[in-house]
Parts: sequence; structure tokens; C-alpha cells
Amino acid sequence: MAHPITFKPQPVDFHKELMRRVDEAPREHAEALLVLWEMLQTSHDTGMLELAKGLMGGKDIIAGKLAEAANLPESVNAIRNGIALARILGELDPAMLQRLADGFGKAAQQQKQEKEPPSLWRLFRRSTSSDARRGLSYMTNVLTALGRATRE
Repeated sequence: MAHPITFKPQPVDFHKELMRRVDEAPREHAEALLVLWEMLQTSHDTGMLELAKGLMGGKDIIAGKLAEAANLPESVNAIRNGIALARILGELDPAMLQRLADGFGKAAQQQKQEKEPPSLWRLFRRSTSSDARRGLSYMTNVLTALGRATRE
């Protein structure tokens, strides 16, 4: 008949394990620790350490002031406007914006090359091109949306 094996786990001293890891840390992380000491010294030299200390010490006052500022109608409007602008930017096609940026660059180069202002006839011809008409159509749509939005 089999006899049960008695097993007693060794007691673990968590404090002793932590101290062993602390003792080994400088050898294992020497380079990172050197970088950290440099960052600490730079923060001290530039006054950022004192600023961080002041921010932590005055957290209750700072939080109170921020709460007061957030309760102002202007702050609420600014937050709402920011959300609305984010929605507008989310609706824009990034590829179209990239093409627009490239087009602005080309237009700036063409403007630099022009020695004299273009004649009225040249301006008229530019404005009747298919790209100019497409741009005018887009801008009139934007103006229509702007006018619709400003209605009471």
C-alpha cells in the first residue's frame, strides 16, 4: 500500500525577497539608473523638480481653481466647441486634406513665379476651369451650411 508523502512548503519571506531584488537592481538596471539620475539632476537644475513638488503640494488648491474655472459658462462653451470641432474634423476625408495641402503648395509655387499680377482675362479663365468650378461649388456648399447654421 502507498504511503502519502508529507510536503511542507518552505515559508516565503516576502521582505527578504524584496531586499534581494533591491540588492540586484543596480547590477541589472545600471544603464537605466544612470539615465534616471541624469534626468533627476536635469529636473533639479531647471527647476522642474521644484515645480512638480509645488504642484503636488498645492493639488487641493489647484483642483479647486480648475473646478471653479470649469464651472464658468465660457469654459463649458469652449469644451462644447472643442467637441463640435472634433466632429467636424472627423467628417473630413484625410486624403482630400492631403491633396488640398499639396494643392496649396503648388499654388504658392505658382504665385512666387508670377512677376506681375495676372490680367482679368487670365483670372476669368482660371475661374472657369473645371477644378476652379469644383472648388467654388464646394465653397458655396460650405457657405450654404454656414448660413443655415446661423438661422435663429
